[in-house]
Order: sequence, then C-alpha cells, then structure tokens
Amino acid sequence: MNCYGIELSPRRLPPLDPDYTPLYLFNRAFLREAHKPLGIAVERSGGQIAVYETKIHGTPEFAQADRYYVDRLVKTLLWMKGGFKVYIRGDEEIFQALKSAYAPGGARAFDAEFMSGVYERPFQVVSCQVLPQEKSLPQAIGRHLDGCRIGFDAGGSDRKVSAVIDGESVFSEEVVWFPKTAEDPDYHFQGIVEAMKSAAAHMPRVDAIGVSSAGIYIDNRAMVASLFLKVPKDLFQEKVKDIYIRAAKEIGDVPLAVANDGDVTALAGAMSLEDNNVLGIAMGTSEAVGYVDDQGNITGWLNELAFVPVDASPSAMADEWSGDIGCGVKYFSQDAVIKLAPAAGIQLDEALSPAEKLKVVQGLMEEGDPRAASIYQSIGVYLAHALALYYDFYHYKHVLLLGRVMSGKGGDLLLSTCKEVLAEEYPEIAAAIRPSLPDEKFRRVGQSVAAASLPER
Repeated sequence: MNCYGIELSPRRLPPLDPDYTPLYLFNRAFLREAHKPLGIAVERSGGQIAVYETKIHGTPEFAQADRYYVDRLVKTLLWMKGGFKVYIRGDEEIFQALKSAYAPGGARAFDAEFMSGVYERPFQVVSCQVLPQEKSLPQAIGRHLDGCRIGFDAGGSDRKVSAVIDGESVFSEEVVWFPKTAEDPDYHFQGIVEAMKSAAAHMPRVDAIGVSSAGIYIDNRAMVASLFLKVPKDLFQEKVKDIYIRAAKEIGDVPLAVANDGDVTALAGAMSLEDNNVLGIAMGTSEAVGYVDDQGNITGWLNELAFVPVDASPSAMADEWSGDIGCGVKYFSQDAVIKLAPAAGIQLDEALSPAEKLKVVQGLMEEGDPRAASIYQSIGVYLAHALALYYDFYHYKHVLLLGRVMSGKGGDLLLSTCKEVLAEEYPEIAAAIRPSLPDEKFRRVGQSVAAASLPER
C-alpha cells in the first residue's frame, strides 16, 4: 500500500473497506526517514499553548508527503486541543501552504471559521523563529456529591435530569424532546427549566446545578452546540450562549457548572472505575469524546475527534459538514454503519432516519446475520488503528466505549475485533490500554448523576 510515496503494510484491514489506509501507520512510516525538524504550536483561550515537535523530509521528492503529513497533523491538533492561532517554525514552504489552506476559500476554511467562532478571535497561521512555550490550565472536574444537587444531561433525542442528595439519586426523569429541529430557542429554554424544576421538587433545597451538554462550552457559555443547530445566528447570540446560566437562575442563585457531555462521560467512567486517565468515546449520532487526565482533571481541550482524520485514503468518504475526508464521524458513529451496509449487501430504506437504519442493522446482528457482523468487524478494525493514533496524543489508560453503535451483540463483536487488531498491530499499545464497555456500576453513576457532581458548593 503506497500513500504519497510512503509504503505501508497493515496486517489487518476492514473486510468491507479494503481501501482504508490507517493514518497512524502513515504517520509512523513517514517519520522513519524524516530528518528536518518542524515545530508547531496551537494557541487557545487563556493563553494556553499546545506545542508539537516533529520532523518532515524537506526534499522535493517528498514535498507532497510533507504537506499532507503536516496538514493532517495541524487539523488533528486543532480539533483535539482547540485553537485560534497556529505557529509554524522550521519550513517556509509548509508555512505558506498552511496559511493558504486556512485562508477564506482555502481547503481548511471551515476549520478556521469554526475555531474563530469558538474562541471569538480571528484565526491566524503565523511563522516564527521560536515557538511559544507550552501552557495548559487543567481543572479538577466533578466528584462533588455533598448536598442537594441537580444533574441535567441534554441529549439530542431526550433530556435526562436527576435529583441527587449526598451522592444518591432520589429522582430521575427522561423526557423525549427535539432540540436539533427547533428554531425557537425558547423551546430549549423551557425544556431545560422544566427539567430542573422537576428535579428541584424532589429535594428540600438546591445547592448546585451541573449540566452535561453536547457542544463546546467556555465559562458555562455555549460557543458551538449541535443541540441548537436550527437556531438563527442572531438568536443564538441573544438567547443560546447564556441559556444554561439563565435557566439556572430560574431555580436560584446557586453554583452552576456546564461541561461537554464527552467530558462528563469520561468523568462518570473515572468515578465508576475509581481511576483516572480515561478516554470516553460515544458512538451515536456522531463521535463524542471526553477525557479525564491522570490527575482526574479536564484539560480544556476540545476533544472533537469527529473532525480528526483517521483514514489517509484519497477515496475516503467526506463529512457533509466540513467537506473534509477520512474524519472520525464516518468511522465511529451510526454513519459508519450506514456507510458500510451496501458493501455488506444490506440495502437500507432511504426513507428511514439514520437512527432507524442503525436499528435495522442491529436487528440483523441480533439474528446472527453474517452481513451485519462484517459491519461491526470493520468498525472494530477502524477503532484499533484509531486508538493507536489517539494514544500518541492522550496516553490514556482506560477507553470507555459507549453510544448506540456499541449496544447489543454488535458492540461486543466490535470490541473483541478491536482488541484482536490492537494485539496484532500494536502489541505495546495493547498492553498499555484497557478498552471496555460500561458496567453496571457505570450505569448506576450515570451521566446526569456525574453532571450533578460538577459544581463546587
């Protein structure tokens, strides 16, 4: 297998996707002969800096491979750690290529515009002689279970709320709602307040409110969130950015903490495992990810791995939102199942929603259909190669795999295939990490109970 002049030799490929080219194997093979130092730094909020020292070939023969490697690496750093400013040290040609890519109309214009919106700063790519120093502001997250707390979990298809007294859930409620199709933010606000009041009614008082919600949140404010996808931009600014802050005030003047649902998932995993250094990956509508570091802190990183590339094949499927190819959302979500179904010989009714299509494949899997099994085996191969890639950046110990795609027999087969491929391709990584499905203890902790533990009193 040849990729931009770099030879790759994967032992295991997805049975339904023989063109799949693991980006981690490309990176590893590329770096074997690379010798020219290149420095990259990405700046995010609060003056935080992520620094990455690497190498390129720096020869005309490998100019295309150099550009490709750095393009994928910078995109990975941006979506994994976040940032509005990229610093490049060591190669003028690479700098100019990146500057063009992230300019308006460039190949990475979507990424630049997105990051600019998240951090409310113009996006820049700059050249420098000396990189800024690494700086991070990790924060302790959750595990505060004293007193009377509300835990609210805002999902895309249902909202969950718990009333928690001294760490024990005394009331839980799950209500179906449709936030992704609602244009009026008052719909969301009323639903959030209604849920909080429902929990508050089951406690003598409310001491704190914790919120787990899909999206990117800075200082409890919504910067980008798919739950409010249909809300017009002007109303987003006016009524959505502070929506949880306003909703909490309806309950009382109490401490509030809002966190990305992926981070809260990782927190719930850490609480159930009674350990830290946990990467949580939820495969549902998209790929939602969170991380709790080895000190039990959240890092301030974006962890938006749905947009992180994992496949170096030029024929990889494009993501409809960003327009880029080979990114995680098409490999670790219900989209992956739907993408692979035709290759497995399964024809899905186009009138069905994505969630309904997934249910069809899950039903076939429960019946022992080998076509459905080949889909889950293929995703298991994808996951093994991606976990090796993620390990390079996170150095995690535990991987908790959740979401609709991981449910039932399909999830079990996916996990077992992943472990087989890890042991075969990356034995040193397989020995260091522990991929697993949620156990009963995790289910007892729950997302909304973990959310309730977010704020300090």
